[in-house]
Amino acid sequence: MNLNLKPKEKCTFDEVSLGEIMLRLDPGEGRIRTARSLKVWEGGGEYNVARGLRRCFGMKTGVITAFAENEVGYLLEDLILQGGVDTSLIKWVPYDGTGREVRNGLNFTERGFGIRGAVGTSDRGNTAISQLKKDDIDWDYIFGTLGVRWLHTGGIYAALSETSAKTVITAVKKAKQYGTVVSYDLNYRPSLWKAIGGQAKAQEVNKEIARYVDVMIGNEEDFTACLGFEIEGNDESLKELNIDGYRKMIENVTEVYPNLKVIATTLRTVKTATVNDWRAICWADGRIYNSIEFPALEIMDRVGGGDSFASGLIYGLMTYEDAQKAVNYGVAHGALAMTTPGDTSMASLKEVEAKVNGASARVQR
Repeated sequence: MNLNLKPKEKCTFDEVSLGEIMLRLDPGEGRIRTARSLKVWEGGGEYNVARGLRRCFGMKTGVITAFAENEVGYLLEDLILQGGVDTSLIKWVPYDGTGREVRNGLNFTERGFGIRGAVGTSDRGNTAISQLKKDDIDWDYIFGTLGVRWLHTGGIYAALSETSAKTVITAVKKAKQYGTVVSYDLNYRPSLWKAIGGQAKAQEVNKEIARYVDVMIGNEEDFTACLGFEIEGNDESLKELNIDGYRKMIENVTEVYPNLKVIATTLRTVKTATVNDWRAICWADGRIYNSIEFPALEIMDRVGGGDSFASGLIYGLMTYEDAQKAVNYGVAHGALAMTTPGDTSMASLKEVEAKVNGASARVQR
């Protein structure tokens, strides 16, 4: 596998993420509907990847996003700074005083437990980033002057508005123009696409984006909903991916998009909200690579587990260009991230490598 990564010494950033960052309001062990206090975190599908790469894997990362310039925006900035992610590429938009024209997004999230699944209630209308237009960012400065080795973005941001879809397309085109590797998480959310054209619009947008992607991340439902590919013979009642069908689907996908070098999928079997089987598979160089497995993984907070998988996968690909190592780093990092609260990872590289090498959960002294 040859990703043709730009030299580290010629780039300001190892990785930059493009997407929305919301303030997560978390009732802890309780319910949103009965909460009397809420803990705040920052989170967002694309941002979580940049933060994981910075805090766990020690890479220099930044985020391209937009905030309304008010106290909530400053709180988000402070949380991002605590995570070590560069904030110099954030676009600040004057606040109108009421949020009628521009505001910052909120995401109320309860973790779930046992038979009660996790619940998320987002409040993200008219956010600054959803109104960002493709020409509001100086892409030539970011990818040309500063230099970026890897751009990550995804289907959550692309679905926020008509302008965000166009912004993603512009960003990935510019990234490829300057030799930046592009990863994209399909992350299909019907509720987000509903207001701007539904699944038909999702396929129109994602089919265009896919032409500029090197590393595609998504589960089998994402590939069907976003790109129109299906896994033949997959029996959902078996709760197990049909590997032969998946391989055939990948062959079909890469025939249409020969630019794709890596395709990765997380595999989660939900037994309860707090016990999942967790593993992943990765396609590269015409082969399927199976990750290490975490059967009956005990989960504290599953939100962000897929994003932490993506950051581990990216780290493995950037550091080793080895699909087997990359999928193992990804699944181990995702597993560890789901043992702590919040969207973002609290794991260390040492912990991830220990799990990749088969370490137990015995107490460390």
